[in-house]
Amino acid sequence: MGQQSSFHAPHGGADFLGWRKRKGETEIVYDDGVARRMVWRVAQGATVAEARLSEALQVAVGSHRILPALYDELKKRAIAIERIAG
Repeated sequence: MGQQSSFHAPHGGADFLGWRKRKGETEIVYDDGVARRMVWRVAQGATVAEARLSEALQVAVGSHRILPALYDELKKRAIAIERIAG
């Protein structure tokens, strides 16, 4: 299996946020533990340092509003994504 890193919400929720390498592409996965699962691919041509991506996800999952925080953190780090599922 490829590389991956994952984080769970520290505030008691079942929220999961992680990244994985699949077929040479970097994907971000969000799951709220109930009904919503979303997957994004880091935009083609974008080279992202795994440490920067992990940091963005870790900050976002610590927020009570994970998805808006995720978008903000990715934007701050100039990490472009495209939604592929969910």
